Amino acid sequence: MLKVVEVRTKKQLKKFVTFPFKLYSDNPYWIPPLLVDEMNTLRWDKNPAFSYCKARYWLVYKDNKLAGRIAGIINQRAIEKWGKKYARFGWFDFIDDPDVAKCLLKLVEDWARQEGMSGIQGPMGFCDLDKEGMLIEGFDELGTFTTLYNYSYYPRYMEMMGYVKDVDWYEYVLEVPDQLSDNILKIAETVKERNQLRTITFTKAKQILPYATSIFKMINEAYSDLYNVVPLTDEQVDFYVKQYFSVVNPDFVNIVLDRNDQMAAFSIGFPSLAKTMQKTKGKLLPLGFIRLLKALKVNNSVDMLLVAVRPDLQGKGVNSLLMEAMAEACRKNGIKVAHLNPQLENNLKVRSQWKHFSGQQNKKRRCYYKELQAQ
Repeated sequence: MLKVVEVRTKKQLKKFVTFPFKLYSDNPYWIPPLLVDEMNTLRWDKNPAFSYCKARYWLVYKDNKLAGRIAGIINQRAIEKWGKKYARFGWFDFIDDPDVAKCLLKLVEDWARQEGMSGIQGPMGFCDLDKEGMLIEGFDELGTFTTLYNYSYYPRYMEMMGYVKDVDWYEYVLEVPDQLSDNILKIAETVKERNQLRTITFTKAKQILPYATSIFKMINEAYSDLYNVVPLTDEQVDFYVKQYFSVVNPDFVNIVLDRNDQMAAFSIGFPSLAKTMQKTKGKLLPLGFIRLLKALKVNNSVDMLLVAVRPDLQGKGVNSLLMEAMAEACRKNGIKVAHLNPQLENNLKVRSQWKHFSGQQNKKRRCYYKELQAQ
């Protein structure tokens, strides 16, 4: 017997956030989220995305045991920008039971219809910086701190419930070379001189803060045409600056400036936090914070989180400058492996870069879509 509970209190929200910890307790590939970040993202009084988003969260119990969770989101700015009245589902986890999966999805679908939506897509978050995309390949690969993991039965149930592919993302794992190819280095030098560019690096996290707003402004510009991206508000920028830039390793933040000292490109990497998060179980106390700081300084792999080039400089080889700076940071810190964040299947210019490196595409994830029929 199934029982539905809508999340309305902080106690219920904590159950919502911690459910995957039990679901994946024996899975060696799942990476726990940072609990405080998950709570802040989902709280109506914390996440500035609620200035233009609606959201509801549900828990489903089977035989009095928690069996699944799901969030329904309506992003009004996305509807206005892309012209499609789609709702989103996210934070979707469930035991291997088709009745539980069907119940969860139906909750969001019914709500979306009531709100006048014509379709639903997901898994997605409030914005493009939230985790998105259901894993459909690479179930036996260690996850990363910034991506979703799910069991292999998830995609099967999505198709069973009438969901179809909307878009796919690819992920890569690459070996960090001892030396970049002469071709990349030559391109970097030519691009630097031709466009009067210079790369700046940092020794302390606080040195990055004056550039933080410009970084997010460039994200808004460079990512504008990518799938379902909506510009971040000033309040969201402040939210993410406080969330991430206080703990970033400055060696892995590289910024390219033009002759007018305006930002031309940037890249941000994080030494892998995957194994550390498994040890801390998503908690900062009592020892979690110390372990995270250690992982940021002593590591052999890096997660490449964000890379952007100003639109007027795209396609001109500026990425070679970022590769050069990131390769140097990896050598300095003993990094041997780079995990690349999800990249859209049709973003061929970005994906084609990795042919110059040893490695492979090791994961694939999907955003699903379903048209909502009137009832």
